[in-house]
Amino acid sequence: MIEEFVEVGVVKELYRFPVKSMRGEALTQAFGTWHGFQGDRRYAFVRSENRSGFPWLTGREIPQIVQFTPRITDPSDIENSPVDVALPDGRILPIGSTELNQVLAEAYGKPVHLIKIERGAFDSQVISVMSTATVAELSAMVGTAVTARRFRQNIVIEPFDEQPFVEERWLDSSLVFGDESEGLRIRLNRRIQRCVMINIDPETAEKEPTVLKTVAQTRQNCVGVYGSPERPGMVRVGDVVRLVRV
Repeated sequence: MIEEFVEVGVVKELYRFPVKSMRGEALTQAFGTWHGFQGDRRYAFVRSENRSGFPWLTGREIPQIVQFTPRITDPSDIENSPVDVALPDGRILPIGSTELNQVLAEAYGKPVHLIKIERGAFDSQVISVMSTATVAELSAMVGTAVTARRFRQNIVIEPFDEQPFVEERWLDSSLVFGDESEGLRIRLNRRIQRCVMINIDPETAEKEPTVLKTVAQTRQNCVGVYGSPERPGMVRVGDVVRLVRV
């Protein structure tokens, strides 16, 4: 089997989300494992009384949680590093502190508790991808500027052909980042079905219902794509992205 590598873009932005539903960290590089980026969504707060298949405490319940900013304090050991969380009021609290738990429980109005999942608290698959052309087109469609941060993607690609939603044309193919032999390689599997989280401005926590309404009416409620690792490896901002054709 002979593989053909076609250059389709460059990596524009990378994000890791240490705590589910909290603000992401912009990265210059990340190591992708079988369980997504190191340190991505390893922590989550859970609604203690909830027994459903989706017990997470998210922006659906507390929009302002998107303004809580986690930071991995030991970059040399990302998976085991302590995590601090900067609150909108300026306080910095350890992820496991009673005080942080109390802040979130009071905002929610019911008990919550923290969990750590070594393989990550993902809604579906472990790596998400979107193009800058898609973000620009969505801004035009919604009528107000939106950023990739709103969609909580891991990898944002600037495509060479500048066609919006081009990532959907890459489905059922693989992408290789940077060096063909050592860079992260992922398989793009399906579109991402969206929820009310994309209505929440990641900077202000204000809601803009037009965002999800537009995606639902024009994109079958989907934007961005999910990927699964085929080979662990590094990905860096500025890396050339190659589409693998067989």
